[in-house]
Amino acid sequence: MKYLKIHTLEKGWRDRDSIMLHATFQILVDFVELEKPGEIVDWNSDDSHKRAWKEICDLYDWWTKSRPNRKSPLDDKRLKVPPIIFEDIPDSDCKRMVEPDKKKYAAYYKALEKEQQQEIKFHEEDQQNLHRLIEIRPYLWT
Repeated sequence: MKYLKIHTLEKGWRDRDSIMLHATFQILVDFVELEKPGEIVDWNSDDSHKRAWKEICDLYDWWTKSRPNRKSPLDDKRLKVPPIIFEDIPDSDCKRMVEPDKKKYAAYYKALEKEQQQEIKFHEEDQQNLHRLIEIRPYLWT
């Protein structure tokens, strides 16, 4: 019996869609690194094998090199991050968050907006590459 250890996920809760993405690409990584198909399969035997090998290599490189190097606009160390401040609600034991000064932290809020747009783009890229991986599933054997 084999177990799949997903190296790209930290401990803790993850939504199932994230687990699915990471699990399928861990299978690809294990295939490339452990089974070493480049050494034992004749990927030049026909055009479909050539295309599949190119796709395997491209997806492997994307998952192991490009995707981990994604940068967020919020990673900028020069950004002033607004403090989280709470104030008492009169006649209550509860508190409410004080809205930060949007002008003072304009660069942060602009970076936050960019980051939200980038997350949509990254999600679409992940989805497209997951589809690409599923398309070459029949070639993931040695």
